[in-house]
Amino acid sequence: MVTRRLARLRGAMRDFVYGLTGYEFARHALEMRHELEAVFMVVTFGELIGVPVLPPVYSLRLLPYVVPEIATWKRHMARSREFWEKHEYDLHGL
Repeated sequence: MVTRRLARLRGAMRDFVYGLTGYEFARHALEMRHELEAVFMVVTFGELIGVPVLPPVYSLRLLPYVVPEIATWKRHMARSREFWEKHEYDLHGL
């Protein structure tokens, strides 16, 4: 009984410390990865949304690896915001 409580307390403290120190870094890393993947998709398959960048020969070689992500990427590009509309640039009540 006591060991279970200590394990729960240790887990709660671990989650609390992670929230204080690492959560923001992890969220920022995921956002950066998502943005870099979007840039990669625009550079390679930009002609799908009207941005001709690379010759289609290179895009066709990458197509089998990217097919599952094309629908999600198109949706993201359709509702993407400008950099000044992102949450991190809000004034938060000022």
